[in-house]
Order: sequence, then structure tokens, then C-alpha cells
Amino acid sequence: MSIGILPICLIAGFVCALFIGDPPNKYHPLSWFGSLVNIIIPKFKSRTTDNSFLEKLNGIIFLLFIIVIFSLVTYYLAIYSYIVFGLVGFIFYSILSVKFSIAISTMEEHVNIIADSLKKNNIKKARNSLSYIVSRDTKSLDQEHIISGTIESIAESTVDGIISPIFYFSIFGPIGAIVCRIINTLDSMIGYTDKYYYHIGWMTAKTDTVMNYIPSRICAILIVLSARIVGADSKNSIRILREQCHNTASINAGYPISAMAGALRIKLEKIGQYEIGLAIDSLSVKKFQIAISIMKISAVLFCIIVSIPIMVLLSLVEWWKLLFGI
Repeated sequence: MSIGILPICLIAGFVCALFIGDPPNKYHPLSWFGSLVNIIIPKFKSRTTDNSFLEKLNGIIFLLFIIVIFSLVTYYLAIYSYIVFGLVGFIFYSILSVKFSIAISTMEEHVNIIADSLKKNNIKKARNSLSYIVSRDTKSLDQEHIISGTIESIAESTVDGIISPIFYFSIFGPIGAIVCRIINTLDSMIGYTDKYYYHIGWMTAKTDTVMNYIPSRICAILIVLSARIVGADSKNSIRILREQCHNTASINAGYPISAMAGALRIKLEKIGQYEIGLAIDSLSVKKFQIAISIMKISAVLFCIIVSIPIMVLLSLVEWWKLLFGI
């Protein structure tokens, strides 16, 4: 495979994700996957009532099954695309895998809906819209905590919704991007710490944590660099990142959240769990667009500084030929 093929696919897929929104849920592959999970998980749960060991075992089996199935399906679709349509088919398939694996325009759309609702003082709609992008209960949040939750989601999504899929695409091509996104989606559904999902989603949560370990730390550095580019407070971003990156229960989430809070000069709070940042500036809807800009620039920097060099290096050692036979 030519050294430039996958970098071109990444750039094209990234541009598509940047400017083209996702299709309605009834046509989106991830929505179909979510519906399947909602059907299967209760069946797994019903067989392991009051048995935490069996629930964890079922969760491990289910996760392994999902990883193997989606890896094989993605792999053979890539090979089939190449056999039937040649290199053009493989390129098109790779572009689609990037487009549907990263959530840029979709996140921006959600954020804009929340912003418009807050500007119109429609707190109820803002709470409801926020519930689609965070795992916390949003029903009683005030305006400040809605803004906080939105910015936290932007920061975290920069990792698990953009940088992680790109990172794994850089190493495994379409397989890496799709499987990464599937694990992230599964984690957002069953990787909670509440009583119902704790055991069945245990392995999924652990896998998602391991998978995002490196991307989350790289992302924090890129947020600092992006803050400088957009005119945000990069020095404060470094300070808060160093001092408060471990304030969250998650070993990954604190990195992008603290870097973003510092860059925006605000304090972010998840009630009863953590506070990150300093309230130098007040929380306002105006901070949304700065956060989105930082998210986009961080993703671009990741592609240029990390992803493309990895793909070129792997091309030089003929990794892609070994993986896809192309």
C-alpha cells in the first residue's frame, strides 16, 4: 500500500466528519448497535441475578464477542471493498470508517442546541439536550452546572469521540477506528458505576479506560497548544492540568477536563464528585465556541503531529501489507 493512502483517507474522513453531520438515528450504524445492546444486556442480566461473578463473566464474554465480531466484519469488508472495487473501494471504505467513528459536527450540533436553549432561558430543554451527551442526572441542574457539564463533555469527547478513534485508525486502519468507537459506545451505555450495570459493564469500563489512557494524555497537551492558538489561557491550562488532572475518579477524564478548564479560566463541577479549575472567569455560553474551537484544533494537531507520522512509519515497515495484504 502506498505510504500516502491511509493519511489521505484520514484527512478526507476527518473533513467529512467536520462538515457533514450524522444521519438520523434510525439510519446510523451506532444507533443500531445501541438498540442491539439494549436487547441483549437485560437477557444477560436475567440469568445472573445476585451473582456478581457470573455477571462479570457474562460482561467479559459479551465484550469479547463484540470485539471479535466487529473486528472480523470490518476486516473482511475492507478486503471485500478492495477485491471488488480495487484501491478506490478500500479508500472509500476507510474514509467512511473515519467519518462514522469520530464525532465532531455531531458534538457541535448538540452544544449549539444547548446554547440556544440557555439563551432563550429554556432550562428544561437545555437539561434534556445535555442528557444526551453526559451520563449524569440532568433533571435538576441549574444553568451554571448545565454549562459546566457541556464543557466537560466537549473535553472528554475530544478524547473518546475523536482522538482515540483516530489513534487506533493510525495503527489498525478501519478496524481500529470502528472497534474503538464501538467500545466507547458500549462503555457509555453499560460502563456505569451504578448497581444495575456495575458488574455486567465492569470489563467494558476497564477496556475503555485502557484504550483511552495514551490518547487522553496526548489530548491534554494538545488542548494546551490549541488554547495558545485560539488566544485562550495556555499558561493557566498547564497549571490546572498539573495540579488537578487527578481530581476525577476516572484516571483519564481529568486530563482533558483540567486542561480545558484552565484554558477557559473557569471552574467545572460535577456535583458530589469533583471540582476542577479556578473561577477566574464566569461560566457562560460564550465559552462553548472557544471549547469547540479548541476541540477541533486539538484534533487537527493530533492528525499532523501523531497520527500521520505513525501511519507513515508503519508503511515503511510494511505493516499495512501484513495486515490487509495490500
